[in-house]
Amino acid sequence: MEDIFTRVRAVTARILRIDAGKIDLDSRFRADLGADSINLIEIAMAMEQELDITLDDDEVANIVTVRDAVRHIEKHI
Repeated sequence: MEDIFTRVRAVTARILRIDAGKIDLDSRFRADLGADSINLIEIAMAMEQELDITLDDDEVANIVTVRDAVRHIEKHI
């Protein structure tokens, strides 16, 4: 889980233009990190490209925290 978390954190920090140190597993994309729906799509697309996976749009829509994203990605690897 740590490697996936590190990658999700890096992608999220890059897209949201925030310090990666502010992102932890319990960070909520919208409430804590200030992501909007476009940012969430960008993060999902970047993770798909980086990890060569395909994420289900319906499941992605239900991701709230970074931990949710990591768990969802782990299912597809």
